[in-house]
Amino acid sequence: MSVELQIERMTLEEKLRAMEALWTNLCLHEEQLPSPPWHERILRDREARVLSGEEKFEDWETVKKQLRDRLT
Repeated sequence: MSVELQIERMTLEEKLRAMEALWTNLCLHEEQLPSPPWHERILRDREARVLSGEEKFEDWETVKKQLRDRLT
């Protein structure tokens, strides 16, 4: 099947809707999308930094508040 989108003629809103539709469809079949090898290396590295105490996490609500406070 050949699908030709006239991207240059699409409005920004149409492009964003098309991207959202594609992303939604891809997520329905995520098991068919293999993760690239570099992704596993990054995840292992991040996990090791968390386990060693080198990295820590912040609560998302706390971070949002900090950002809002900083930007206002």
